[in-house]
Amino acid sequence: MTAAPAATRTSMVHTQSGATTRSDRPSPMTRAARAVRAEAVWGARSLRRAGQGPGRERDAVVQSLKAALAAVLAWLAAAWLLPDAFALMAPWVAVVLVQATVYRSVWQGLQQTMAITLGTVLAAALVIPFGHPVLVMILVLPVTTLLGNWPRFGAQGIYASTAALFTLVPGEATLDSAVSRVLAALLGTAVGVGVNALLLPPVHLRSAREAVDSAVREAREIVTEVADGLDEPWEHDRVRAWYDRACRLPRLIRGVESAVGWSRESTRFNPESRRAEAARLTAAYEETLATLEDVAERLTVLTRTLLEAADEGEDVPRPGHEVTRPYAGFLHRVAAALDAYGRTVTGDAPETARRELREVVGEIRVEQDRLRAELPRHAAAVPEGLSVLGPLLAESRRLATSLLPGGRGEGGAGSGDGDDGDGSGASGRQGA
Repeated sequence: MTAAPAATRTSMVHTQSGATTRSDRPSPMTRAARAVRAEAVWGARSLRRAGQGPGRERDAVVQSLKAALAAVLAWLAAAWLLPDAFALMAPWVAVVLVQATVYRSVWQGLQQTMAITLGTVLAAALVIPFGHPVLVMILVLPVTTLLGNWPRFGAQGIYASTAALFTLVPGEATLDSAVSRVLAALLGTAVGVGVNALLLPPVHLRSAREAVDSAVREAREIVTEVADGLDEPWEHDRVRAWYDRACRLPRLIRGVESAVGWSRESTRFNPESRRAEAARLTAAYEETLATLEDVAERLTVLTRTLLEAADEGEDVPRPGHEVTRPYAGFLHRVAAALDAYGRTVTGDAPETARRELREVVGEIRVEQDRLRAELPRHAAAVPEGLSVLGPLLAESRRLATSLLPGGRGEGGAGSGDGDDGDGSGASGRQGA
């Protein structure tokens, strides 16, 4: 007799819990309100960052204001020089051409003007003799849409079809109206490119700097993580995580390559005052890109060596604490070299960072010489251990040396640096 009430109570609890769960589930309107609120918070935070100092948010605000100014100026100029019916074309073109770089504005302006001219001429050439806009639309739009895929038009090919529609929709088209539309497009192009080039022309140096910082920081953290865990048991999953992280480093370096490309493009058609600075820093970032690619390769080889030693299926004796402990300290110096190198590229005191980098690399060479001198003793105890320690010493030394100017050619694989595979090659020939 007592079981039934208990079951009933249990059922009631479950039912009430289910009802509570259903009532707690937000409705679509609530979810939409939360999404709008989150976007508003994100927008407010971005505006606050734009007001606090230089950054991507401020750059976006500046470019938006420039686009609005270009549209207004193009509208005023078109309303003064052209019939009112065609004034819309100029600001429509101008606002699109305030692009991320001056070069992109110029190039896309040419592409857009050609596409608009093509669509306008084709539509006018057929509607004037035929006089039936719908019929001409059926004939022209497939052609302009197809021609819009021509690579020379880039992303601006769609404007051939839209220009044809602007020509046909009002109804009657004349030669004068076609010429006025093309002139309005040219006017909008001139205003858009002019505003972008003359008023705070964009230079994408900050993005390259941030990308370099991220890649160097990731490389430094990988080396530090390996150094911290080297004197502990080499669990396969942990070492595998080091290797996987090193394999993902090239993805960050591709981000550096993209950012450097934007920075390089920023130097084209830019006023001399900003072009000189952009060209100087872009050259430095390009050299940094090559160095980071070499660092990524060294880290991949280094962590793969550790992974092979940690693999339970590999019969590779692991070095003892008397070897791993000093080598961990050696790697910490390599991490310090990476930190100093990053500051030579993006820091506020690059000369000081260069001196520190040379000093740290000098310490790394001394430490490597000491560890290499101890190799015969370790080899006598565990000869197979050289297959682990030798490559680790060689790759770490190459990694550190590659951070110095001209170091990639001297410390790279196959560069005749004297290594014979056991890490005992002479390192004193590398100059700082």
